[in-house]
Amino acid sequence: MVSEFERTKDTIQEMTETAATHVGRIAQIITSAVRDVAREIGDWATDTIEMREAAQRAAADHKPARPVIVDEEP
Repeated sequence: MVSEFERTKDTIQEMTETAATHVGRIAQIITSAVRDVAREIGDWATDTIEMREAAQRAAADHKPARPVIVDEEP
């Protein structure tokens, strides 16, 4: 027969192990979420930089050319 003390000890031990398991799983979820958010922010920043550079290249490609002056008199 198991004493009341041993039953209480076993219950506390089981609850502690279960709590540790759940806390570990929650920590993994949070870690994964933080990683995913950081990746998305980085991708967004990269997209922004690429769009800005593309706009600068497009603006440079469309600068008006200097007018050509043709001297009709030799």
